[in-house]
Amino acid sequence: MSMFDRVAEDRILAAIADGKLSGLPGEGRPLALDDDPLVPPEQRALLRVLKNAGEVPEAVRLLKELRELEAQPDADTTASAERLLRVRIALERAGISQGKAALARYGAQLRARQRAR
Repeated sequence: MSMFDRVAEDRILAAIADGKLSGLPGEGRPLALDDDPLVPPEQRALLRVLKNAGEVPEAVRLLKELRELEAQPDADTTASAERLLRVRIALERAGISQGKAALARYGAQLRARQRAR
């Protein structure tokens, strides 16, 4: 347990002992967590902030744009080809080569976590 965890735990125990956590709305019922249990714990806070701000991670936005570009029938035009290339370069810079390998890895991780439940 880290020092931060110990301090938090001590404060929670002190609040319980002082009765500060009694009679609160929802007492005795499980918390309604909106976190995705398949998201790694170290990324949940960041994703919650982005979600509350109405944003998505840059990689998700780029992957969506890549799928949209690849699905367009006019993808052979110069402007579309240049846009597709810019998105692919941005994905590679973000560490997502073409997006497809990352999607495959992510899908495999999700399936593994679901099987582990």
